[in-house]
Amino acid sequence: MDLLSDLKKGKRGAIAKAITIVENDQKETRKILKKIFKDTGKSSVIGITGPAGAGKSSLINKTAISLKKLGSKPAVLAIDPTSHVTGGAILGDRVRMSESTDSGTYIRSIASRGATGAVSRSLRNSIRILEYAGFNPIIIESVGAGQTEVEISNIADITVVVFNPNTGDSIQTIKAGLTEIGDIYLVNKSDLPGTNQLFDAVRDFIGDSDRNPAILKTSVKKNAGITVFAKTLKDMMNIKKKFKEEKDLERFEVELKDIVLNSINEKVEEMMQTNKTFANYLKKINSKKIDPYSAADKISKSIMK
Repeated sequence: MDLLSDLKKGKRGAIAKAITIVENDQKETRKILKKIFKDTGKSSVIGITGPAGAGKSSLINKTAISLKKLGSKPAVLAIDPTSHVTGGAILGDRVRMSESTDSGTYIRSIASRGATGAVSRSLRNSIRILEYAGFNPIIIESVGAGQTEVEISNIADITVVVFNPNTGDSIQTIKAGLTEIGDIYLVNKSDLPGTNQLFDAVRDFIGDSDRNPAILKTSVKKNAGITVFAKTLKDMMNIKKKFKEEKDLERFEVELKDIVLNSINEKVEEMMQTNKTFANYLKKINSKKIDPYSAADKISKSIMK
């Protein structure tokens, strides 16, 4: 395949085409994955999440440049909220990251397409495309809503949680369960009032945990703390390599379950659309001859035979 040859050379057109296939064509995705799978899994994956308005995109822009100076070749997958009209991803992230793009960072916006927590099913394979093309690390930026943080931590080697002093509910967000997932906690926009109070709150809630995460301050506006953050990431990438095999096993377990359950779900939905038994029970429910739960039990038993 010419596509794979160009992909291996890191050609941008090939990368864009391959990720588009991964997003839209499951059949072709399987063909590509069979060819490249053995040559993936060597890059570090960094998940960056946190409340909306924390300044993640601008932070990633500057951090990617710093990582490049440290000898890395970063790429970014920015997961955007899906447009209800077009199903496409907004491009705001790429506008805010133009500086790092100019320096060679590959940036791609991916629509969440309504997947749980905004992490699309295509994300894992998009990461593999970028790995095959020679990028390391691969940074995932999420919208940071609901279940997303947990999903990002399942996929990433390093999880970074970003806060901003202007977000009034930051302290409540910290209490709500982000204490479990972060390897690094950042108080971004540290040039703003309230930075020290938020930093102290993060340290009090999170700093004493057994996981002992790093807690840092950054300011894109003043270009402060970015180099320290990049060096912390680089050091952590080296440390995490020692545990990569164990982490990969956990990830593959989650992925395999997702694939199997999605496959079963698709087959069951297809069966229900064509199965006369389902249609018959639907009529019985409508005429009150049976309740929905009893009907569901009977349909499930007929499917599982």
